[in-house]
Amino acid sequence: MRIAISGKSGCGNTTVCNILSKKLSIPLVNYTFRQMAEEKGMNFWDFCALAEKDDSIDIELDKKMVDMAMSYPDSILGSRLAIWNLKNADVKVYLLASDDERARRIIGREGGDFSEQLKKTKQRDINDSARYKRIYGIDNNDTSLADLVIDTEGKTPDEIANLIIYYLKTKG
Repeated sequence: MRIAISGKSGCGNTTVCNILSKKLSIPLVNYTFRQMAEEKGMNFWDFCALAEKDDSIDIELDKKMVDMAMSYPDSILGSRLAIWNLKNADVKVYLLASDDERARRIIGREGGDFSEQLKKTKQRDINDSARYKRIYGIDNNDTSLADLVIDTEGKTPDEIANLIIYYLKTKG
């Protein structure tokens, strides 16, 4: 079984994917821009700016993730574009949360000022969406490809993982 989980920064993708991976005993593939920036010895925001000018970064990252996910008989792929890039996923899940909630969660993870993080989050969304459209023709605001769309606000990561497990059980 292959599960693809997408959502914008701060929606809970990584946390939910980790919980789901443990509960289902399925390997998790979640290779991120943040990890790629660290591997290249770059500041995350500088790396994001570089990706705005160099499409090969997204293409390399996305190809690596899909290849990793396909190397397992069962896997969970968590990424911004997982539901689009893992074309043969058995289940495609999209996680949602408001801009304010996502900014609060990112502050909880990274610290910072709310208004500044909200501004960064919105700008990152604009930049990411434009890049995905330019490179792949994907509108990451269109969730119609997802089998399951979950608004994560007011839910714990464990509750979200349980909703996905429930969906898997009812889907068969």
